[in-house]
Amino acid sequence: MELIIKQISSELNLNPQKVKETIHLIDEGNTIPFIARYRKEVTGGMSDEVLRSFDDRLKYLRNLESRKAEVIRLITEQEKLTPELEKKIMAAKVLQKVEDLYRPFKQKKMTRATKAKEKGLEPLAQLIIAQEATSGSVEDAAKAFLNEELGVETVAAALLGARDIIAEQISDNPEFREWIRDMVKAQGLITSAVSKKDEESVFEQYYEYSEAVKSIPNHRVLAINRGEKEKILKVKVTMPDEAIRARIIKEVVTNTKSIYVEQVELSIQDSYKRLISPSIEREIRSQLTERAEEEAIKVFGKNTKPLLLIPPVRDVKVLAVDPSFRTGCKLAVLDGTGKLLEYATIYPNKPQSKVEESRKVLVNLIKKHDIDIVPIGNGTASRETEQFVAESIREIEKTVYYTIVSEAGASVYSASKLATEEYPDIDVSIRGAISIGRRLQDPLAELVKIDPKHIGVGQYQHDLNQKKLNETLTGVVEDCVNSVGIDLNTATPSLLQYVAGISGVIAKNIVNYRDENGKYVARKELLKVARLGNKAFEQCAGFLRIVDGKNPLDNTSVHPESYKTATLLLEKLGYTLEDVSASNLSDISQRVINLVPEEVKKEKLGVSGKGFEALKALQKPKKTDDKSQNAKRFDRAMKKLADELEVGLPTLKDIVDEIKKPGRDLREGMPQPVFRSDVLSLEDLHDGMILSGTVRNVVDFGAFVDIGIKNDGLVHISELSDKYVKHPMNVVSVGDTVQVKIIGVDKNRGKVSLSMKGLN
Repeated sequence: MELIIKQISSELNLNPQKVKETIHLIDEGNTIPFIARYRKEVTGGMSDEVLRSFDDRLKYLRNLESRKAEVIRLITEQEKLTPELEKKIMAAKVLQKVEDLYRPFKQKKMTRATKAKEKGLEPLAQLIIAQEATSGSVEDAAKAFLNEELGVETVAAALLGARDIIAEQISDNPEFREWIRDMVKAQGLITSAVSKKDEESVFEQYYEYSEAVKSIPNHRVLAINRGEKEKILKVKVTMPDEAIRARIIKEVVTNTKSIYVEQVELSIQDSYKRLISPSIEREIRSQLTERAEEEAIKVFGKNTKPLLLIPPVRDVKVLAVDPSFRTGCKLAVLDGTGKLLEYATIYPNKPQSKVEESRKVLVNLIKKHDIDIVPIGNGTASRETEQFVAESIREIEKTVYYTIVSEAGASVYSASKLATEEYPDIDVSIRGAISIGRRLQDPLAELVKIDPKHIGVGQYQHDLNQKKLNETLTGVVEDCVNSVGIDLNTATPSLLQYVAGISGVIAKNIVNYRDENGKYVARKELLKVARLGNKAFEQCAGFLRIVDGKNPLDNTSVHPESYKTATLLLEKLGYTLEDVSASNLSDISQRVINLVPEEVKKEKLGVSGKGFEALKALQKPKKTDDKSQNAKRFDRAMKKLADELEVGLPTLKDIVDEIKKPGRDLREGMPQPVFRSDVLSLEDLHDGMILSGTVRNVVDFGAFVDIGIKNDGLVHISELSDKYVKHPMNVVSVGDTVQVKIIGVDKNRGKVSLSMKGLN
């Protein structure tokens, strides 16, 4: 354990004691959101993102130590473990090194070498590799190993079997494999070629392609893999074969005068061509893919987070539209709480093109329900429907806006068991429109109903390691849900199950208890819920809110374990719980500052008269920023308060922030959706035009921005900023509202190139 603590501490630049205590918290069964929010003193304030990396690394290192112990046991059972080998195994920092060291001792399936050993040819192989004889005949030496019963009938067969044994020994050499792998990483090339001539596809740029292994970007690795999977591309790793063979010969041939040199060199050639080269190629491809997948999953997670945290558009009546051509546009009217009021289907697009009839239905619904916003799904027929909606709302005296909403995963939700339970009597197609409308009203509450990988903010999601992808995205959803906080009296089971410490079963039990007993009035009522014990309560309580409950602290993220501290703090500052309920703590910072009187320094000056006045002027303090001074006094006062209340400073700061604004929603500061009242087409665009748009997806090579046309425009990484950009995510996030300039319009392909240089 000490080695693991030391390694994590070094890798993540953390205090060893903090690492040790954080591991203890994880081993006790505490969830990442709980540790990140309520154990800051222990972790040193690690964020949920850092803690998840910490947890992943901890699991890897524990698995590494476990594998080391297993390998040592297996080699010991063969009575082949030496102190030197054991030392090498224990010093290994990665699993690959452990497997390389174990490779020579691993029980293999039937190979050419194992067959040769069964024929009694291992002593001949040892004789050849020793390279001691400088006179005599190789053939004569081999004759001693002829055995018709074992199938060794000729000298050639004996020598071939011996070379097979030597070839496998060379291939299994861990030192060889390590430097060969390094050489290929440094000098190798990934090459691809088209497998079918005259084949047109999205992979055309890779039909004759080559790039260095050491520098190929992750998104190109995934693209080439996809092309290979679809049998459009042939992919291989080109290695510095001659250099590798030359070095192996230099390492293995120890006596150039030996009569066995030719046999050794033949063994080396065979070992490299038949065993080493294919194996190393698989390893390099696997490592590149693993690296690319890890990055893609990370990007997926980072894109998902801001999408989930898009601010809700509260208390607005919406007419949601799920666009389509042949099957018509589905309409769903929702009130300010997301309740379905009415639904319909219209056919404004081809092939029916019932424009006027559809417009009449749309306008009547808007007027009837006093609609504020028309959210439109961004799928098939989205822009055609947008054009229709924009023209239709011009006929209405009241200002009605529309906005484009991502409908990724809506069809998956519509046909899900959850959707069936929510709307058993509603057609599947209408459920999609309801989902689109609710995504505008409360994105987080609606999107948690969908498998995160279907949200549509990544690349190659179906090619990635599904287990890792699901784990990462589930973690992102958990962090978002817990950072926002959930209303215990309105939350659905699909939302509750992402709260720390709450399983799917407990989530349903919480809702069932609410249905049977009425609204929750206090967090502690959760302890009456079936299968929710003290540990689960500890994990979840701080993330669940009760509006207008008995205790106003229940509408904050102050944990029940800190209620006593919060109450003492309020008393010390001259407040009551009623002040918290009425949000009457606007001057709390000043009251904290007033707890520590401002220090007055008296200095004795041993002079008087004009000299005294001059010296006084020299010692006159410089003007300082009042805000800066107050911040310093506030920090001093908070430290004093923390000592008096016997609580950690991070926890005390969190308490102050929460009681200052109970029920606050961190999403309030996030970018708002872009609302439009008119529509653009490709014909309206020209170079140099500046528009406002919404970032829909961020990938390795740039960002896709919705500017109100059929297809999202691309801001290439080189156009994101005047400064060098290492990764697009360093500049933009999904959901950001950005200013962009048109720098290219390809009307034939429907593509628009954008730039953000000098605009944001």
